[in-house]
Amino acid sequence: MDAVTRIERALNAAIALAEGPGSPPRLAEAMRYAVFPRGARLRPRLVLAVAGAVGDDQPGLAESAGAAIELLHCASLVHDDLPCFDDAATRRGKPSLHRAFDEPLAVLAGDALIVLAFQLMARAAAAAPQRLGPLMLTIGDSVGMPTGIVAGQGWESEPRCDLTEYQRQKTGSLFAAATAAGAAAAGADPDAWRLLGDRLGEAYQVADDIRDAVSDEEELGKPTGQDAAHHRPSAVLQLGLPDAIARLESLAADAAAAIPPCPGAEGLRAVILLETQRLLPRSLAVRAA
Repeated sequence: MDAVTRIERALNAAIALAEGPGSPPRLAEAMRYAVFPRGARLRPRLVLAVAGAVGDDQPGLAESAGAAIELLHCASLVHDDLPCFDDAATRRGKPSLHRAFDEPLAVLAGDALIVLAFQLMARAAAAAPQRLGPLMLTIGDSVGMPTGIVAGQGWESEPRCDLTEYQRQKTGSLFAAATAAGAAAAGADPDAWRLLGDRLGEAYQVADDIRDAVSDEEELGKPTGQDAAHHRPSAVLQLGLPDAIARLESLAADAAAAIPPCPGAEGLRAVILLETQRLLPRSLAVRAA
């Protein structure tokens, strides 16, 4: 079974838990709306790729870890789109959740997705309970304070912000969690895989800054020009477009070099370099080709 099918199956099973008897139907509907139809699923795909590279002896646990990280990512998007932050009208090519439902349900749906991620992990750990602690710490630390995605969002409310720290927390932390969680789910050392995730997360944020600056809303599936409009830290605004592209390519090379020795290292390295190129907007990708 391919990675995307495994991920979608795990996410459907997770959302089905929230749709159980007695649940508020509109809140359950809002949670499903936040998760489906799918986005790129980069983070859970990374979980499965790392787990596969080191052996994947507990595939169900790796799938649950990947689904948990994706639920946390979807929750962060719901909250990021709220009027108190970006007030975004669209997400993934459809109305953002607070526009499709309402603001209170968007807040609650994001909260519920965060909790569901940890409910999912706890249920999946029965097959390998000794791995639950490292997994929960890896994923929990990537979300909260002092250096998770909540902290990254918090930097937007500070008078000064270091671009690297901001990107590492807001975006990189879930990528680092994905590589570390994939290793932990398969019984490997999660710390050895964290640098790979750090580099990938920073590369993704730089690519996102580039897309925000040069893509249109149809291609991106959400409003563009948001970094400039909200005076947010951005690689394009600070470095200029050519240097931002060079920075992305450098980070991709660093990520490939950071893969620890393992049976699937070469295949994983090729996937990372290809996926990084795919992050560029169509206009720049054609130019680079």
